[in-house]
Amino acid sequence: MNQQNPFKWRHFEAEIILLCVRWYLRYSLSYRDLEEMMRERGLSVDHTTIYRWVQHYAPELEQRCRPHLKATNDSWRVDETYIKIKGTWTYLYRAVDSEGNTLEFLLSPTRDAEAAEHFFVKALHSSASSAPQARPVQEQVEEPTAVADPITSTSASPVEESTALADPNPTKSAPRVINVDKNAAYPKAMAELKAAGILPEAVELRQVKYLNNLIEQDHRFIKRVVKPGMGFFSVETAGRTLQGYEVMNMIRKGQVRGVGKGDIPGQVTFVARLFGVAA
Repeated sequence: MNQQNPFKWRHFEAEIILLCVRWYLRYSLSYRDLEEMMRERGLSVDHTTIYRWVQHYAPELEQRCRPHLKATNDSWRVDETYIKIKGTWTYLYRAVDSEGNTLEFLLSPTRDAEAAEHFFVKALHSSASSAPQARPVQEQVEEPTAVADPITSTSASPVEESTALADPNPTKSAPRVINVDKNAAYPKAMAELKAAGILPEAVELRQVKYLNNLIEQDHRFIKRVVKPGMGFFSVETAGRTLQGYEVMNMIRKGQVRGVGKGDIPGQVTFVARLFGVAA
């Protein structure tokens, strides 16, 4: 993408594109709902065009937003929910801290120790590269930091993945405690990551069901915005759309520096400035 002008060659103004993308990712709307809403405003935009905008700009929004996120704490809540992709239920791993701030997410076709390891490694790197390096909200992002693919990689083991992403070092931001459900895959995954030196031995794994109520409640936002679309047709499109859902959820919850929860004008201005567009 052209970092100086990410909307080059588009047939609609940047403000209209960002409005459609932001509304789709933030509210429980279908593409056809947005098509009708734009038509009420005198704009003829086909729902497939809005779909292409979301697929193109949702991952870019996440990449540009990441450097501005506040730091999360060291008490994690990890859980899986389900997303239907091409008629098949796929596992969506998600994690929040004890204050409800989103850490990371990962799509996986399986619910096993390997998938849990991949998720922990991805969450560690996201946590390591978060807020201490964040720039002011007012500063326009020109070169967004790349983030890991939201889809589970099958080409490398979690240990190789962590080695390849040596900077930042995930052990510097390792959690104090990780709370999970009774899934037997988690203790195995934790043991393997500790044996590989990816997680310190001091990290505690707790399997206390009631402590995960926080993340189970947080799943509701993702479930609510996914529902109008009636499922996804490929893992790739699901991954890109979920990136947008998750980052808009982070913005909504006030995880961006200088933009509070419930500050709708501030959130709109923040997203516009990320792309160099006047709010």
